[in-house]
Amino acid sequence: MTSLHGKTLFITGASRGIGLAIATRAARDGANIVIAAKSGVPNPKLPGTIHTAAAAVEAAGGQALALQVDIREEDQVKAAVAQAAERFGGIDILVNNASAIWLRGTADTPMKRFDLMHQVNTRGTFLCTQACLPYLRKAANPHVLMLSPPPSLEPKWFGPHVAYTIAKYGMSLCVLGMAEEFRADGIAVDALWPRTLIATDALNMIPGVSTDNARTPAIVADAAHAILTSPSREGTGRFLIDDEVLAAAGVTDFDRYAVAPGQPLLPDLFLD
Repeated sequence: MTSLHGKTLFITGASRGIGLAIATRAARDGANIVIAAKSGVPNPKLPGTIHTAAAAVEAAGGQALALQVDIREEDQVKAAVAQAAERFGGIDILVNNASAIWLRGTADTPMKRFDLMHQVNTRGTFLCTQACLPYLRKAANPHVLMLSPPPSLEPKWFGPHVAYTIAKYGMSLCVLGMAEEFRADGIAVDALWPRTLIATDALNMIPGVSTDNARTPAIVADAAHAILTSPSREGTGRFLIDDEVLAAAGVTDFDRYAVAPGQPLLPDLFLD
């Protein structure tokens, strides 16, 4: 399979950034995109809403269903999944993209931030997967994709921001467990992580970081497309890196993904 035409993707946090890039890439194939995000109204700090994302998906050639969902709320998630399945006749793919970040140490991490990261990253991933599971089991080529890093016990990844690391690795541990749990069902559960920083609006909010040293979200979207069009029974439980996925698919020109070609690229967190 080389196309997502007619497939239904439920994507969390798809109102902007990487989630939106994955959505519009799939939409170019003629996919149905469920945009599940909190952004129902414009935010002066972060542009993009579920409605602008839906417009972008439809402009790219897909069908869109914009649903305002807080993935911390079980009732909202279950209702959104049911509405998506009713609208499009099922769910083929779940992309757990929504994430909360706070890159501070223990003393500088308020408990509300700790709770938010764990509720969105780990718990939200678990909840959305659980809610979509009945539909994924009926799909012809079902995939669950987490935007999370390869797990590591290297202390250097915990020391500077232990709360965020634990929450993000929680998503990755879901990959390990769920891939094995759903192997017999033929549901592929994989993780995808960028080699370099990705130029998103969230990155712009981190002091001292320039998007000139980043790649665009398109590289993650193209890698996700390659994963989601692969046979679900031929690979699961993988921790994949965007440029490695694309290199294996025959891509050789990575300069097109650079925000400023020729500038040095900064590696993303959790990668040596």
